[in-house]
Amino acid sequence: MVHFNWLQLVHGVGHEYTHVATAMAVTAFLVVASVVGRLALGSPESALQPAGSFSIRGIFEVCVEFVLNLVEMVIGEKGKTFLPLFGAIFVYVLINNLVGLLPGMTPATDNANTTIAVGLFVFVAYNFLGLRENGFGYLTHFLGPMLVLAPLMLPIELISHLVRPVSLGLRLAGNMTGDHTGLGIFLDLTKLFVPVIFYGLGLFVCFVQAFVFTLLSMVYVSMATAHDH
Repeated sequence: MVHFNWLQLVHGVGHEYTHVATAMAVTAFLVVASVVGRLALGSPESALQPAGSFSIRGIFEVCVEFVLNLVEMVIGEKGKTFLPLFGAIFVYVLINNLVGLLPGMTPATDNANTTIAVGLFVFVAYNFLGLRENGFGYLTHFLGPMLVLAPLMLPIELISHLVRPVSLGLRLAGNMTGDHTGLGIFLDLTKLFVPVIFYGLGLFVCFVQAFVFTLLSMVYVSMATAHDH
């Protein structure tokens, strides 16, 4: 199903490139919002006080607190080191998902090219962190618990790891495509009252998909950085 996107009005942005244009627009928005949020912190003393009203700073504080609690639960105390990584992944995926709820916009995350690209970033990140944490001993993780089983476990582990970015990407793209399509169908059927319900469900799906993507990323990093391979 072909959906109209306001960014198609930009010269050179055809239907096949709307996910790229949307991703770039979201990235630009997040850069500006991050700068505004950072400036809103002010001095180190005032930064210790939570935001007193609804603002960009307050939104970022809620996201940081949520991701921090999640990373501590999945990885533990040492997981705080990875807060910027997981915070960036969660906010980027969430905002891209939410863009699809705006009339005339399609989320970049309903395109597998975008989601698999983010999955590949996670793949590179957790393998890099695993090597940094455990050195070349990290590679023994691919050999299984017993050396005698290494010839059997090596191809299984390699396939398992190589499939991860694809599974991450396809899961997110599939769910966002289904959510966006369902919302579009009910908007076409009726313009009053009923769509509000599906907007609420769409908002829930956007959050859940960002949560699941970030959670799985945390699990992969936790497994890669563990010392009990």
